[in-house]
Parts: sequence; C-alpha cells; structure tokens
Amino acid sequence: MPGRPKRSAHLEPTFVELFTPKLITVFREGYGWRDLRADAISGLTVAVVALPLSMAIAIASGVSPERGLYTAIAGGFIVSLLGGSRFQVGGPAGAFIGLVASIVERHGYDGLALATAIAGLILIVVALLRLGTYIKYIPLPVTIGFTAGIAVIITASQISEVLGLKIAHEPSALVPRLAAIGAALPTINLQTIAVTLLSLAVILLVRRYRPGWPAFLIAIAVAALVCFLFHLDVATVTSRFGAVPRSLPAPSFPAFSFEKMQAVLPDAFAIALLGSIESLLSAVVADGMTGRRHRSNAELGAQGIAGIVSVIFGGICVTGTVARTATNVRSGARGPISGIFHCFYLLLFLAIAAPLVGYIPLAGLGAVLVVVAWNMAEKEEFWSLIRTSRGDAAVLLATFGLTIFVNLITGITVGVVMGALLFLHRMAEAVEVEDGAGLEDLADVPGEHYDAKAATDRDVMIYRINGAFFFGATARVLTALERVGAPPRLFVLDFTDVPLIDTTAAHSLTAFVNKLKRAGTEVCFAAARPKVRHKLQLSGLKPPLVRYASSVSAAREKS
Repeated sequence: MPGRPKRSAHLEPTFVELFTPKLITVFREGYGWRDLRADAISGLTVAVVALPLSMAIAIASGVSPERGLYTAIAGGFIVSLLGGSRFQVGGPAGAFIGLVASIVERHGYDGLALATAIAGLILIVVALLRLGTYIKYIPLPVTIGFTAGIAVIITASQISEVLGLKIAHEPSALVPRLAAIGAALPTINLQTIAVTLLSLAVILLVRRYRPGWPAFLIAIAVAALVCFLFHLDVATVTSRFGAVPRSLPAPSFPAFSFEKMQAVLPDAFAIALLGSIESLLSAVVADGMTGRRHRSNAELGAQGIAGIVSVIFGGICVTGTVARTATNVRSGARGPISGIFHCFYLLLFLAIAAPLVGYIPLAGLGAVLVVVAWNMAEKEEFWSLIRTSRGDAAVLLATFGLTIFVNLITGITVGVVMGALLFLHRMAEAVEVEDGAGLEDLADVPGEHYDAKAATDRDVMIYRINGAFFFGATARVLTALERVGAPPRLFVLDFTDVPLIDTTAAHSLTAFVNKLKRAGTEVCFAAARPKVRHKLQLSGLKPPLVRYASSVSAAREKS
C-alpha cells in the first residue's frame, strides 16, 4: 500500500505547524522519567536565579516585589505551556524597567495592567498575521544600542537604593532622576553602601570560585543575615512595601474605560514591540546554544497570552528572559516542562518562605540589578561597532542616546529607520554600470566572452548592470546610461547580474528607452531573469518598444 506523500520542501508550513507549542513537540518525540528528572532539577536551578531577579526588577519598575513573583509564576507558566521555544523561560525582564516605571508614574498600576493586556492582544494579532519573522530585520547596531541604553537606565534606577538616599519622589526620566539624586546626596547612608559592597563582593566571589552556585540568591541571603544580626539601619522589603503575600491573588481583569485605553495605547504598542524583540532574541540565544529552532509566531502568541494572564493575577509585563533561559539550557533542561517546574517552585517558595522575603535589604537587590545591567550592556560589541563603520556607529549612538534621554520606542524607531537608510545607501553604492569597454573578461554564457571591438563599435553599444536595481540605485544607473554619446543602431542592456528590479527603477528606464527610440535606436534587454522581465513588462517595456534576448550574443545576432 503506498505511503502518504511527503510535503514538498518549498510549501509553506500550515497554521498548525506554525503554532504548535514546543511542549507538544517534545511529548511527540518521547518523554520519559529521565527527562522529567532532568527538567525538575533544571527548573529548581532556574527558580533560584529567578527569585531575587523577579523581585528586584519589580521594585526597580515602581511596583511591589510580589508582583515580580506573580509575573514569573503566572506569565512564565503560559510561556512554557504554549511557547514556540523548547527552553524559553518567561518572567519580568530588566529591559522593561524604564518603560514600566514610566507607565506606573503616569498611569498607576491599573494603567500598566491595562496597557499590558492590550499589548498581549497586539502580540496575538501580530502572531496570527505571521509577522514574527520580521523581527529579525532589526539591525544589530539598533539591538546593541537600545540594550546598552537599557543598562544605563537600570543602573541609574538603582543609585538611590545602593546609596541609601532619601528621595520623596524619584522621576522615571533619566535627567530629572539624576537631578533628584544629586539633590539627595547629603542623605547618603554609609551602612547601606556597606551592604551594597558586601552584596557585590559575594556575587563576584561566588561567580569566580563557585560558578555553578546561585550567586544572586546567596548574596541577598548574606546581606539579609548581616542586616538582621547587626540591626543595620537599611531599607528592607518589609519596611518599604510591607509583608509579602503567601499566595497568588484572586484573578481579576484590569479596570477598563475608553478614556484610559486611549491614554495607555501608545504604551501598549511600546510593550508589545519591546516584548517581541526581547522574547525572540532570547529564543535565538537558546537556539544558538542547543542547535534547535524556535517557532517565532507561536512564541509571540504565547507571550501575548502570558501578558494577559500575568496582569489577571496581579503581575506586570512578561517576556522571555535571556539570563534565565540560558541558565535553563546550561542546567540540562530537556524541554518546556523545566520552565513549568520553575513556576511551581516559585509558587511553593511564596507559600512557605514569604515572611523571610521581608528581611531582604533593598541595597542587596540593587546590587543584583547593577550586575545584571553590567552584563547586559554588551560592551565589546558596542565598541566594536563604534570602530567598524561610521554609518553603524551613527545608528548605534542615535539609538543609545534616544533610548536614554527620550524613550525606548523613539530610540528603536529612529535606529531602524537610520539602519534601513544606511542599508539602502550601501546597496545603491554597490550597483555598477559597465559599458562594452569593461566587459572583455566577463563571460556572457559558458565558453563565450565579450568581443570588446564588437561591443564598442558605433553600431552596437552594450551596457551591463551589476547588482539590485531599485529606487535607491536609479539615479546612479541613469546617470551612467545618459552618458551615451551618438545614438547607436543597437543598444543592449545586459541584465545578467540583476537579481531584482523594483517598479521605480523599471519606470525610470521607460523614459530613457523612449529617448533612444526617438533617435532611431533599437533597444534590447538581454538575459533578464523571469521576475525581472515580468516587472519590466508591467512597466510598459515590452515589444515593440524593446525586445528581449536570452544573451548578449543572441541580441547581436538578431539585430
């Protein structure tokens, strides 16, 4: 009995293939007790890393620490359950600190929750429209620029915590924040500084001598113990936020009104854009570490649902996180079950050890975030791009500066536009137009070469275009073609090395061809690829205005 025919490799994947969670894929491949054990151990390792990070990110974002844990538990569960990456671990991300703090400052937590829910819907729509693959077109200088900018914002947000400054209201914008910090410097707390230095020292020592140990958790545990034993006058989680609840709150939807929705809609788009970039970058990192491939649209859809679920349970923005995802891979995870275990471990910790969280000094969490910011800044890549190209350096510095001094979305938008213009300029500069005198050594067809004398005589003129012929290169190409002196009997335009042509370029040739035809010159387009020929004909360049030939030799023979 004949087997079922195989799908052709060139066919587009089906909807089911695009959006099947990796959890289902892992179960289809076979999942046993040994895999479950590996995922249970890996999930515990990730939970130990996620515990201090989730609280620190929440505090730096202007909300209470338990909201960070709610995000990691509820949102992270959905990311692992429905996501398109085997190893992605979801939760609150440092990249969101500046954006979330700004939203909370302007609209309160209710505004943040509504913006996050709307962002979740946007991400679901983006996934259904299969737009996730377009995130890869964001240039590297833009990614490095806004990541470095975020690192600066995170560091600035922790200055008051690590120095123990007393500031009634700390603005989220960088310049006003630095002004407020400068005014509060007389209130500096030496005991807080000592706790900060102790936490940093523990993190660095553990990472150097015991890299497999949870440095962040050990650091805040040591800092909390020292503060408790010596009764240090430093701010703690309890003194700032009160007791941490022992369970997830009852689910509730964000308060909604059309006025509020209009107010937070720009922030929702900002959350969706940053969330999509951050989560897919994290998935790419996991792919690079494991050799696997994620499903970008499935991942974005899961991130959208996770954001909605997160705020229903009192959390904040959720996305895939590089640090936790990388830890998951290095800990031997076999699949998304590890991320689900990480959520259950955090929930268990919340139920059992929530009172201990109150003793954690905010200076210790601030030290954790300073280290996170230092690690995420990608300093080597930053300086490498500065030295490599003036164009890339301009894109990088524009993105970096606008991210810091204006906002993240402005930085990304301007960076992408500049990067696109830079790319178009480079593509246009790469296009070359050669006349017959420069074609002696260029093969027309296998075994045949241009005859320089025949190509440059008064009756026949041959020009070859090398490169993509698009709107950015139109002026360059036409300038070269307009240098034709006395009109020849036959003008051959060789398209052998033109992989594509756009409508602007095709239309621009029409006026040039009409000019030659009025002078009595026959025009032939040689070796145009099917798609290029189709575009030319759609623009009116078809017989009898021009004729087409398979090669330059064929064009000369039929003349």
